Amino acid sequence: MDLKEGREKFIQSWGTLGSHWGINRTMAQIHALLLVSDEPMSANDIKDDLNISMGNVNMNIRALMDWGLVYKKLKSGERKDFYEAEKDMWKVVKCIVTQRKKKELEPMIRVLNEISQVKGEDKETQEFKKVIQEIKLFSSKADTALDNFMKSDSNWVLKTFFNVMK
Repeated sequence: MDLKEGREKFIQSWGTLGSHWGINRTMAQIHALLLVSDEPMSANDIKDDLNISMGNVNMNIRALMDWGLVYKKLKSGERKDFYEAEKDMWKVVKCIVTQRKKKELEPMIRVLNEISQVKGEDKETQEFKKVIQEIKLFSSKADTALDNFMKSDSNWVLKTFFNVMK
């Protein structure tokens, strides 16, 4: 396999993986392209490389910047903007976890807090409240664990992971 084939396979695979993080395939493909690029790329370069519309490039670049996965880079003598991906994988993972937590876990915790206030003493209501409390407890522990994960450094996480795997 040559570099071009490997690069294309990575971009396609990262695009598929992106849908599992809760982002669209094109956004993940742009991220992948910028990850494996040795130089910052312009929106035009991204458009041509991935064969997508300029509107799609601009919309997804803004989203990637909001996630903290892509940065605008200035090149002296150039009027257009260039973009590069965060290449520190620990920071990438932390950005993804932060966004997923914000989009998925935190709204669920808010809903659980709200519905745990259900009134009633009948058997069905008591069972409902019990299940909601268990889910709320698990969600709260997951939230705390993710907060600790994001505050930690990569060496601690890897050491802990390998100790668990023993």
